[in-house]
Amino acid sequence: MTASLMAGVRVLDLTNVLAGPFAGYQLALMGADVIKVEIPGSGDLARQLGADAGLSDENLGVSFLAQNAGKRSVTVNLKHESGREVFARLVEDADVLLENFRPGVLDRLGFGWTQLQELNPGLVYCAISGFGSSGPMCERPAYDQIIQGLSGVMSVTGDPGSAPLRVGYPVCDSIGGLAAAFVISAALVRKARDGRGAYLDVSMLDAALTSMGWVASDYLIAGQEPVAMGNENRTSAPSGCFETGDGKLNIAANKQEQFEILCEVLTRPDLLTDPRFRSREDRKRHRDELRDELEGTLKQRSAREWDELLLSSGVPAAPVLSVPQALASEQVRHRGLVTILPSPGTRGGQIHLLGGPAHVDGEHVSPPYPPALLGEHTHEVLGAIGYDDEAIERLIEEGAV
Repeated sequence: MTASLMAGVRVLDLTNVLAGPFAGYQLALMGADVIKVEIPGSGDLARQLGADAGLSDENLGVSFLAQNAGKRSVTVNLKHESGREVFARLVEDADVLLENFRPGVLDRLGFGWTQLQELNPGLVYCAISGFGSSGPMCERPAYDQIIQGLSGVMSVTGDPGSAPLRVGYPVCDSIGGLAAAFVISAALVRKARDGRGAYLDVSMLDAALTSMGWVASDYLIAGQEPVAMGNENRTSAPSGCFETGDGKLNIAANKQEQFEILCEVLTRPDLLTDPRFRSREDRKRHRDELRDELEGTLKQRSAREWDELLLSSGVPAAPVLSVPQALASEQVRHRGLVTILPSPGTRGGQIHLLGGPAHVDGEHVSPPYPPALLGEHTHEVLGAIGYDDEAIERLIEEGAV
């Protein structure tokens, strides 16, 4: 089901690729009417990206499908005078405007914050960019990997031999999108209270750094420069990824009592009296020796077998899964995270999409309908703001929409 928490909220989503569309998708999942405003003829760049070339050829790339279900698509040419008139009327009818152009682009098109306020004083305007709208780097282009490098994320990913290493998915885009969805939701609370709009300036770099709370605080508070430690946990041992007889197993025995129970399950009481491993600090200093000792025993069984034994003991542990294994897990299926919808592509069939991470009123949250074809709802949306069929056809012929 789609949540109704944001029912009645209309969002103009002018964003491309990932951070912005991901933010808009979260709002759509919460029940907002998200209207994706795209460039005529090409649309969101993500329509041409992804692992399925056939879908990309149809302007329905996998990268687009992943975060644009539940949105309506309208095409508007903001470089065309009539297109700008259409967009102005859309703004007047909206609650939220979301964009991820480089700072200043929308202003140069005649829709800066001052102009937007004149059109709609209660508008919540959210701009997502790599570095925010001010500062010495604000004009620089930025993709996820650029932000990963500049934020320090890459410097603490991997181990001393492989760092700096990119995180295996666009984590900074996703965090930036979540940050935008959160601050938009907060601004809508204020709008509901007193009718005021808001100008929201979201920096992906800032979002990435704030997500590194403990890591950044090691330096800010304790004066210790964070380093890449692979699968090890700087604050505790044994806490990391361990080899077993079949597969890898994550173990997080962060507390003294958990370490004691772990030694009991592994029938290694000798480790408890070993002076190298008696206290948390001892174990951190001798983490490599402790790993060797534990893996010598863990290799006697598979990761799945150890998981079953440790589950009843209360020691946090679980096998390391691939993405397909994780998506097929009983827990993920139970939560209803993956939604099956009809594919909008010409070959038909179905597409599997991720829904929302939170249940609302006991129900999982999923998009109500598939991602839209480019401009699929142009007539519908423009008709709702006063254009008749003849006027819409004329705008199409002019290249305005």
